This record gives sequence, C-alpha cells and structure tokens, in this order.
Amino acid sequence: MKKYTIILLAGLILASSCKKNLLNLTPYTAVSSSTMWTNDNLTDLGMAGVYQALRLGQNTGGDSQEEPYMMDQLGFSTQARNLTNLLNGASTSSDGIYADFWKNLYEGIQRANDAITNIPLKSPSVAAKKARYVAEAKFLRAYFYMKLNQLYKGVPIYLTYTEPSQATKPRSTELEVWNQVVADLTDAINEPNLPAIYKAGDANYGHATKGAAYALRGKAYLYTQQYALAAADFQQVQNAGYALFPSYYTLFKQANEQSSEMIFAIQNIAVVGNGGTMQFFCGNRSSYGSCWDDYLVPPNEVDLYQNLDGSTFNWDDVIPGYNELTPAQREVYFLRDNLTATEIAAASARGAEMSLYLPVGNEARIAQAYANRDPRLALSVITPYSTYNGVFGAANATVTWRWPYRAAAALNGDLQTDMTGTPVYLHRKFVAEGNAEIPATGGRNAQPINFPLIRYADVLLMWAEALNEEGQTDAAVPLVNLVRARAGVALLNSNAATTVNGQADLRLRIRNERRVEFINEGINYYDELRWGTIYNQVYANNNGIKKPWGSIISPFTWQFGSSTTYVWPIPLAELQRNPNLKQTPGYGW
Repeated sequence: MKKYTIILLAGLILASSCKKNLLNLTPYTAVSSSTMWTNDNLTDLGMAGVYQALRLGQNTGGDSQEEPYMMDQLGFSTQARNLTNLLNGASTSSDGIYADFWKNLYEGIQRANDAITNIPLKSPSVAAKKARYVAEAKFLRAYFYMKLNQLYKGVPIYLTYTEPSQATKPRSTELEVWNQVVADLTDAINEPNLPAIYKAGDANYGHATKGAAYALRGKAYLYTQQYALAAADFQQVQNAGYALFPSYYTLFKQANEQSSEMIFAIQNIAVVGNGGTMQFFCGNRSSYGSCWDDYLVPPNEVDLYQNLDGSTFNWDDVIPGYNELTPAQREVYFLRDNLTATEIAAASARGAEMSLYLPVGNEARIAQAYANRDPRLALSVITPYSTYNGVFGAANATVTWRWPYRAAAALNGDLQTDMTGTPVYLHRKFVAEGNAEIPATGGRNAQPINFPLIRYADVLLMWAEALNEEGQTDAAVPLVNLVRARAGVALLNSNAATTVNGQADLRLRIRNERRVEFINEGINYYDELRWGTIYNQVYANNNGIKKPWGSIISPFTWQFGSSTTYVWPIPLAELQRNPNLKQTPGYGW
C-alpha cells in the first residue's frame, strides 16, 4: 500500500493560503491511500503536499546545490564556492545531482498524478474546489515536467500514480514532453474555477492561477519556437492583471512579496523547512545569522551592468590602462587607503602593481567604477567600498567592503566574508539587512521572503524575445523598455548607445537584460541552455571563481563536448533499474 508522507509544517508551504486550523489537526506522519483525500481537511493537506514538492532538494543544514537560485552557478550570473562535478571535470552519470533532480521532480509528478486521479474519485470537497485543485495539480505537473525537459531533453511520461517497479517506460522525445506540458497547462487554463489572479491577502494567495499557467505555457512555446503562440500567452498574463512593481529594491522584501509582479512563488515563512535558505548561503559573516556566502557574483556579471546612459561599461573609461594589466597587477586599484607597510609588502608579493597605488584616494578611484551604473547593480551586489547594513553581534551595524580585511566592528567595521582572506563580489539581493528582516523563529536557514519562480518582468522579456524572433523587433522594444524604466537605466532607442540595430542586436540586448534583471533567481542557467550560449559566452568567460580584479581563486574544468554540455545524462541508477531507458548520446553508463 502506498503511503503519503505529510509533515504538517514541511508540507504546508502555502501557509498564507491554507486554512489556519490545519496546523491544529492530528499530526499524521503518514496517511494510507485508502484514507487520503477522503475528507476536506485531508484534501487540503494532500494538495499542500503536492506544492511541498517544490521544496524537494532543499537542505537547511548545508548547501545542497539543488535549489533554484543555486543552479545559476552553472550559468553566467553566479558562482558557487563548493564546486559541483560539472565544474571540476569529474562528472559522470552516477553523480548525485543528476539522480537528485530526477528523483525529486518525479516525486512531484507522482504527487500531482495522485491528486489528479483521486481528488475527483475520493474527495467530498465541493465540486468547484475539487476542479480547481485538479487544475493546480496539472499546473504543477507541467512545471515538474518542464524542469525535467529543460535538463534531460526527453524523459518518460507518467500521467497516473505508478509504483516504482512499474515505472519502466522509455524516454519520450523532447517535443513529446513539451506537448504534454502544453496539454496540462491548457487544461488548467480552461478550468473555469481557476482564477486569473489572486490579490494580495487572498486566502488562496500562493496557489497557481490562470496567469501562471499562461506564463508557463508561453515559456513552453518559446522552447518549441512557436513564437506567435508564446506572445499570445504572454499577452494573456498582462490581461489577467499582473504588472511590474514600481521598485526593484523593495520588490524583494517581505512586505511586497504578494505584489502583482509575483506570478508564482515558493511561499516561505520563518520556520525551518518552510523558509528560504538564500540568507544562509548568499549572506555573509556580517549578515544576520553569520552566513556562509557559498554563492558569489562573478566579475563578468558585474561588468555586464551598463552605465546609466545605457552604454557598455569599460574599465578603461574609468581607469585608463586597466585592461592592459594582468589580473594580479589590477589588485592595486582595489586596495584600501592608508595601507600599512606590512599590507603593502603582501600586496606587492601577490603581484599588485604598487607603483599605481594612491595612499589617499585609492578607494574613491575604484568606487567610481560602480557609480553611475544601472541601479540594479548596487541593489543586487555588494561592490567594493559600498556599505552594507549588517549586524555586529546582535546589533545593527553598517559595514564597508574594504580590502585587505582588517576587522569587523560595531562602528565603521569591514564587511566580513566566510573567506576572510579572500575578496569577492557578494550578493545583496535576497540577503537580509540588519537584525529585523528575519524573525528569531526562523534564523539564517528559514528566510521568510517568498522565492519567485515566475514574475512579470520575466514574462515581459520573454514576450519581447518571442516578438523579436518573429521579426517584430519594433514591437518588442517597448516591452524591454518597461523593465529598463523600472530599473532606472536609459531606455532603448533613447540615445546613440541604446539604438537598436535590428533583430540580432535586440536579441543580444534581451539576453543581457535577463542576465542582470534575474541575477540570483535561478533563471539564468536555463536561459543559457535554451539559447545555446553555454560554450561561447558562459564557459568562455567563466574559467574559475574570481576575485573582483579577475585573479582565479579556484579554477573550473569544463569536461564535456558541445552536445553533452547542453543535455544532462540519465542517472546511472535509473538506467540499471529501467531497461527501457537509453542514455543521452555522448555519455557512457
């Protein structure tokens, strides 16, 4: 008899949207298939369990490398200190990351399949609620199949609960899986009881909506290059009432996590197992909870943020001759004012070109490189000689990124990283400020801010991409400009630097816009896979974890050929269990 594990706090990720009295129910640890879905409360709990599958892969005690934002380490916009085998040249089909993604996503599909089959058969809930839940389960099943298809490009399709011993289907083609994703989302869209949007504060806020289904279906059409259909779906998201939130900075604060920009998000509360881990692994030692900063910002990502007028940033424009120096020599520009004799000797030994050092004014000179830039840079990244509102002990403290690091302090202290002796760019986005943004009930591994999976800015830029690929470049530009206007950077076609010169030019501009808009949101790696840019743009500029001036801390070794780089292998254990599966070409067992 199959069992349904329901841990009430872990399962109720939709705490803001489920009935409050669910927390007072008898704490079942497992519910048998004969009992599940047989009363209204169990129907609610079962549906919460389907949503809880969005959390599979989360580890609140250590870095799993499997959560959405963590995946950007394989793309352009984030680097991870703890290298996966994909980055250190030792990956095989037996690696845990391949098996874990496969297992977790199929677990979500199993839960969704059970809901789709048994809610109509067993639940005594009112008909409208049951129909809505089935539509939500189809949305979630589509989401899980989409993630599988993005990575493995063709997987077995199961549409009913399947015992492991019976899960022996061969791989469907990539197109067949996309068609199933579209079919599920179409069913959700056609369900009259699924609302277009939930307003902030609605008891069901956090559940899937028609708007979310249109957004996800549009993305599926984008993958299959059905650009006109994609654009039509993105138009429907706008029609549903979703819109940009006015402030990029406060969008990622708890007070605005239910804004109309957030189309679908993992619902976090300040309880371990139900909160986010972004604080723990993206925060720093000066952050509340004394965090690990496992995830860093690559210098190439920082350099991608344009000047305020929309022109491309170039180091030589700020510090003439910068680009001619070696990375080791460039360290001189990042050194703090008034170095001691010992610090000067150490920097010189590391290769810094100390003849260019300014004992007074060195900090101000480098700070100019980050001034008058796209405002999203300062809101997303802690850059050299900027301040950060952190903590010292239990008290609030404003600290400054300085190098070399000397000491943390309550007043005028240095920003402290988990690698005190190694300077890096750090994430600011999703990292708490001071000691008030994360309740004591949560802590560093239970951040209460919802984590967005789909937001309206994503829809606008995908919509622009679809129109541009259809040859409607002029129609695409205003959609990009909506995102740029909110950011506060010069609009496209507003000056010589921002003039769009045809389809190919706008294609690159849209890609770069997505790279800076969605930093640390778990979108970039999948974008790069879809665009086919892993080799010529990501790998070519990403040969290791780097200091801000480009010196390599830990090198990367990319081991795969061009075909296998874009497709994950079927996990070895699945090949051994299911004789009908065939490995991705280019991989052995």
